[in-house]
Amino acid sequence: MSTDAIVILKEDHKQAKALFREFEQAGENATATKARIVDQILEALTVHTYIENEGMYPAVRKALPDLDDEILESLEEHHVADVLCMELAAMSPEHEHFDAKVAVLIESVSHHIEEEEGEWFPKVREGMGRAQLQELGSNLLELKKAAPRRPSQPGALKKAVKALIG
Repeated sequence: MSTDAIVILKEDHKQAKALFREFEQAGENATATKARIVDQILEALTVHTYIENEGMYPAVRKALPDLDDEILESLEEHHVADVLCMELAAMSPEHEHFDAKVAVLIESVSHHIEEEEGEWFPKVREGMGRAQLQELGSNLLELKKAAPRRPSQPGALKKAVKALIG
């Protein structure tokens, strides 16, 4: 596996999109299947947002301060996803809002992925270069090992934002 930070994050995106498709194709009466898929989505997104918030964003902010606005927007998008993930983790798949909440999560995260891959990653790749991205990727892989696997308590994102902006 590559240790390029952007390659690692794109692999996470690919995994999330595959889970989204699986959920969307599960059908209306597939409650147990949807519950299993949502558990996988929650874990994948929890780990991914953790490594971005704790590793990628601080490193990019330090190396490329011109991208601060984009980082802050990404943190806000993570916040929205985190809230939805926490709500879904506490919700039964039989709840009338379950499918709608998953749909909103999918839309929000898909938009975030498009922005990162289409706009943000090219700027990061150009500004940081191969060696820095390799080192950062190694750090992200280490963070993945310690990352939470379930949505965390409110305030975890607040802590990450505070660490970034002081």
